[in-house]
Amino acid sequence: MSIISIILIALLGVLHLGIMGLEMFASPDTQAKSFDMAPDFVHKPEAQTALKNQGIYNGMLGVLLLLSLFVLSGSGQIITARLLSAFVLVVGIYGGCTATRKILLIQALPGLLALVSLFF
Repeated sequence: MSIISIILIALLGVLHLGIMGLEMFASPDTQAKSFDMAPDFVHKPEAQTALKNQGIYNGMLGVLLLLSLFVLSGSGQIITARLLSAFVLVVGIYGGCTATRKILLIQALPGLLALVSLFF
C-alpha cells in the first residue's frame, strides 16, 4: 500500500471518529448546525437516540479503518481498506442524495479518493 493510501485511509478513519463525536457527544445545537437539521427536531429524545446509534456505526467504521493499517498487511490490508472505502463512498452518496448535499464533499469524496488511491 502506498504512503498516499495509508494517509488517506488514516484521515478517513479519523474523519469518521470525528463524525462519531459530533453524533454522540456534541450539543443538540451543534448537531443541528453540523447536520443541517432543525434544532427543534435534534432536541427530541428520539432524535438523540438515533444520532447516538448512527454515531456508534461511524465510530466503529473509523476504528476499523485505522486498525486495518496496523493489524493487517499485504493483500488482506488492501482488500479490507478497499471494502471499507467503498462502503464510505456508497453511504456518502446515499446521504448526499437523501440528507444534505454537503455529505458528498465531507464523506463521499474522501471515500472516493481513498478508494482510487488503493488501485495504484
